[in-house]
Amino acid sequence: MAALALLGVHWLFFGSPLPLNAAPDRWFWLGLSGVVGFSLGDAALFQGFVMLGTRLTMLIFSLSPVIAALTAWLFLGEILNSLQIGGMIITISGIAWVVSENNTNEEAYQDKSRYWLGLLFALGGAVGQALGVVTAKKGLWGNFPTLSALVIRVVAGAGGVWIITLLRGQGKETFRQITQNSAALRFTLLGTLFGPLTAVGLSLVAIKYASVGIASTLMALPPIFLLPISYFMFKERISKRAIIGTVIALLGVAILFLV
Repeated sequence: MAALALLGVHWLFFGSPLPLNAAPDRWFWLGLSGVVGFSLGDAALFQGFVMLGTRLTMLIFSLSPVIAALTAWLFLGEILNSLQIGGMIITISGIAWVVSENNTNEEAYQDKSRYWLGLLFALGGAVGQALGVVTAKKGLWGNFPTLSALVIRVVAGAGGVWIITLLRGQGKETFRQITQNSAALRFTLLGTLFGPLTAVGLSLVAIKYASVGIASTLMALPPIFLLPISYFMFKERISKRAIIGTVIALLGVAILFLV
């Protein structure tokens, strides 16, 4: 849905649905960012939502700035100082404290194998987000329009998703679910509006004009926003340990990039 909408908007503003004049290396990096971030990273993230719930999955997902920092250090030559390394340790400690909580009242904790598999999927989502941000940065050099970058990234991601869907023989079932489940369709449309169109577009602007670290730090704030949402909308019982651990983890993320 996001890919179709963006193709139309790009056609309206630039006279063609795709930025065909973009350099090949730009197509490569932005396309790779879409596949890694959307096709693989978001697929893992959504499976984490199913297995762990929104709040805990997004807490694991807040590791993405740490992973992005390590990736930038390895491949872009960005140096980490001692305070930033300390921020990583604080973040990992806060997350470890939360996920090790023995909360038998939440469904996600009932099946231990499902719980640990859900953690792996959530971590996969964090890795996909981090690598997607770093590769997108590589494709955003110069004065290339952010909308064009977003089109390349989302179209590549959608293409990857549909390849996986068709290889699994789920194409017909997907369309059947869309046409028969009106509630799911409404929420998918809302998710498209707020996610790939608005949020991802703004995140690319942030990546273009700010450092990867600062942008990733701000994009790691959802666990804080999700605490009241999880409590009031999803009726999750949130322990003091979960709240404190989440704040500690995000404090570590802030130290990592704001020192």
